[in-house]
Amino acid sequence: MPTQVAYDKRRLTRARYAVAAVFCVHGAVTGSFATRIPWIQDHAGVSAGQLGLALAFPAIGASLAMPLAGAVSHRYGARTALRGLLALWTLSLALPALSPHVYALCATLFVYGAAAGMSDVAMNALGVEVENRLDRSIMSGLHGMWSVGALLGSAAGTVAAHLGSDARLHHLLASAALTVVGLLACQGVLDLRGSADEEPPPRFALPPKSAVVIGAIGFCGVFAEGASLDWSAVYLRDVLGTSAGLAAASTTAFALTMAVARLAGDRVVDRFGPVRTVRAGGVLATAGGVLVVLAPHPAAAMAGFGCIGLGIAVVVPLAFAAAGRSGTNPSQSIAGVATITYTSGLIAPSAIGGIADLTSLVVSFGLVTVLAFGLVPGAGVLRGSARGPAPTAPGASGAQAPAPAPDLRA
Repeated sequence: MPTQVAYDKRRLTRARYAVAAVFCVHGAVTGSFATRIPWIQDHAGVSAGQLGLALAFPAIGASLAMPLAGAVSHRYGARTALRGLLALWTLSLALPALSPHVYALCATLFVYGAAAGMSDVAMNALGVEVENRLDRSIMSGLHGMWSVGALLGSAAGTVAAHLGSDARLHHLLASAALTVVGLLACQGVLDLRGSADEEPPPRFALPPKSAVVIGAIGFCGVFAEGASLDWSAVYLRDVLGTSAGLAAASTTAFALTMAVARLAGDRVVDRFGPVRTVRAGGVLATAGGVLVVLAPHPAAAMAGFGCIGLGIAVVVPLAFAAAGRSGTNPSQSIAGVATITYTSGLIAPSAIGGIADLTSLVVSFGLVTVLAFGLVPGAGVLRGSARGPAPTAPGASGAQAPAPAPDLRA
């Protein structure tokens, strides 16, 4: 028996590292894409408003395709499903840079988003299963690894942009390399299979009243994250006149602060509590937004984006934790909050572009600053995210459920 226990522990440890590598690969795709958005915009010949519209299509594709991930995993098994879905995601990286006009860009970004959403659901489900079997928290670290991957991808993209390389070649090579790494990582994840008579989870859940305000807090965090990730490079290039390489570096700075904050997030929350953590983060993110809007120099704007990332990093995980302890059905509350926060990810890029077309990018990030400040008075609703027994209902579990949306996260 001790030998079997030791074997199971080694197998779970291996599965934990494997799924962490999967999260890292997933994030690297996002980071690789984000740093080359200015190149893709120029290549497709689209305005800021058209780019904002196109950047809404990944979220549209993800929201429509995510419900399919459960059926795929149920039919083929979790490991095989993740292997296929992750490969689809890494290979889709090569598509947007090939788009010659706005219509093709919208279509390729729809496919890109659909692949992102399905692979995200599959890897989160496996991460939660490993966490449950280990009986200790690992999800924050996994999402931290996603941010590390985004950092690595954006760093490589920064180098490529600085060298003036063609994004088509850059993304083709990155896609091939990440596909190989992802397939190798999938070999170590748990191979879960559902029973034939198992009912699939509901595809959509309206948020109960107790989750609406919690979802609003998540909305603010995801909006600031999506706006900064997709538009920081464009902001530095168009507003402050920086080079392509330096503009791409702003995305890297944002990804760096997100990664550090997520990796350290559990310890900070344990020490100061979720409410104080989010309030302090809201103050920091607001200061970062003000710095971006008023920045006289690219370095100040980059520091501002870094403060935004540091301030909002733990908002979404804490929103899901609070939702899981609200109302009589934690699972429904989590799904409802996920719907609200993912709607934020859907509208943020296009909203920033639309406002920029009507006014300027400076005004757009004024809106981001206002939403970041909303975290300060609204943090009180996250008191339920403190550790403790979660309310349960028949058929519901208080365990953490995977978010059905990508770490536009986290």
